[in-house]
Amino acid sequence: MTPLRPHLIRAIYDWILENGMTPYLLVNADKENVVVPKQFIQDGRIIMNLRPEAIQDLSLGIENVEFNAMFNGTPMQVIFPAEAVLAIYAKENCKGMVFDEEEDMPPPDPSNGDDASAKSARPALKIVK
Repeated sequence: MTPLRPHLIRAIYDWILENGMTPYLLVNADKENVVVPKQFIQDGRIIMNLRPEAIQDLSLGIENVEFNAMFNGTPMQVIFPAEAVLAIYAKENCKGMVFDEEEDMPPPDPSNGDDASAKSARPALKIVK
């Protein structure tokens, strides 16, 4: 299955705009392939204002979030993986969604382990008289 996070980001982004509020993304700037203005990173995180008037060419894709914006008068293309998004919320009331950093990790493959551990993890019924 495709990851759920990008779909939720898009849906909540639309919901925030429909209610006349300002969408903010909290992004883990320490993830690989994150291109954001470094001067605004604090504690490995950055808050991005996605108000349509503040950005151009927004793409909320399955793999990446991309847009163009001005930072201190300098244009920049911002790009980061959707999995780097830690939260999306409305600036005005903080309503939105926080994501688990481990959420998009694939579940463990039981076929990679030994059969004894896979069998012991299975539920079993026991007849009690």
